[in-house]
Amino acid sequence: MRHGQVENPGGVLYGRLPGYHLSDLGRKMADRIASSLAERDITHVVSSPLERAQETAAPIADAHDLEIVTDGRLIEAQNVFQGKTFGVGDGALRRPGNWKHLTNPFQPSWGEPYVDQVVRMMGALTAARDAARGHEAVCVSHQLPIWVLRSFIERRRLWHDPRKRQCTLASLTSVTFKGNGIVSLGYSEPARDLVPAHLLAGAKKQAGASKGFGA
Repeated sequence: MRHGQVENPGGVLYGRLPGYHLSDLGRKMADRIASSLAERDITHVVSSPLERAQETAAPIADAHDLEIVTDGRLIEAQNVFQGKTFGVGDGALRRPGNWKHLTNPFQPSWGEPYVDQVVRMMGALTAARDAARGHEAVCVSHQLPIWVLRSFIERRRLWHDPRKRQCTLASLTSVTFKGNGIVSLGYSEPARDLVPAHLLAGAKKQAGASKGFGA
């Protein structure tokens, strides 16, 4: 699961910085997801250590009378621009001081390598599988690591256009195992009606889509 909306009036790329909490809308998103999962056979809730993820996990854990387990492997991707404003159309690409970080979009040169994200996210995913074997687990993480993990599972290239990630706020990317092998992957947006419209515009609208991988 991706966390809910964050209170960030300055539009900062907050990355791994502490002190960024869910907004009121983000808390509504977290409650919505908890309600949508209330009847699921969830026996393990694990979260990134960052506040926004912990706060998103809390109502899910409460609904199933579980403690939140923290796994540092679910944390946001490292980014050299964290703490700054850096977005399309804000002039960041014209600043010479940023150019040295923009040399290789395939790695990417401005942050944690995609392959490293896959390794740690797969580790967290399999640990959650083992902790909840025979049942279900919820892992609360962040958009980029979730999308890169999904791209790896679906055997797609890891570099991509960030505007086309299908991983909106409070969305669920569901991985099903048979034994130790992944047999299907699904995506859903139970809180879609709460997500601001401009954040949905670029993503492919495939809510509920599922891809099987065979036994």
